[in-house]
Amino acid sequence: MLIIREGRPSDVAGLATLRTTWAAEQEPALKDDPAFDAVFREWTDASPRKFFVADDGGELVGMLNLMIFERMPKPGTESSRWVYLGNAYVLPEFRNAGIGGRLVDASIQFSQSIKAVRMVLSPSAESRDFYARLGFEPAGELNILRF
Repeated sequence: MLIIREGRPSDVAGLATLRTTWAAEQEPALKDDPAFDAVFREWTDASPRKFFVADDGGELVGMLNLMIFERMPKPGTESSRWVYLGNAYVLPEFRNAGIGGRLVDASIQFSQSIKAVRMVLSPSAESRDFYARLGFEPAGELNILRF
């Protein structure tokens, strides 16, 4: 039975496998990187995020992560936060079954529970329609400096 749940430390290996599978969709040679599990674990340790996973009987078949940004407090107001949604992925054989939407819904519920003021993301061209169906709109209020 497939469930959507918050990620746990014991999911790191499964998350690394999902990331490898995702990368190999674009570049098949990336599937064979023996050092990647260690690199991924280092990244999760150094860059704490909130993960949500699609768990099909103990096998991870989808994921996304959230980076939570705490705003600098100012006198007379409650501190606030915003959330960046990234790395949403579902295995090809599980796509178009509502899993991605359920993952995003779980992340939205979580974000609302921590009183985030907004959620942002940087969609790929292929995912723009998916996120639009979930209520995300293009935003023109941010500036960017590319390196």
